[in-house]
Amino acid sequence: MKVNTQSVNFSADGQLIDFIQNRLNKLEVFYDKVISSDVYMKVQKTSGKENKIVEIQVNVPKDRYVVKKQCKSFEEAVDSACSSLERKLKKRKEKMRLQV
Repeated sequence: MKVNTQSVNFSADGQLIDFIQNRLNKLEVFYDKVISSDVYMKVQKTSGKENKIVEIQVNVPKDRYVVKKQCKSFEEAVDSACSSLERKLKKRKEKMRLQV
């Protein structure tokens, strides 16, 4: 799957990008028709600790899913967002199976 990553107001290191790529590749286990995904990472300037925002957009045929999470670390936010996407993709796969 093609993964586009963008980091706003900071530069992401290779280890974080590899983590994102590996985590998003696991989504293909739940739904194998994923075309591509876009990941936007942003650091919000607040006094709170949960200032890392991750928005993941997954493109599948005839649809697009967007999940936005805010956590203490980018890894935690990506993991949480992917869990939400897994549920959405399972639901879509089930729906497609029932239509056939």
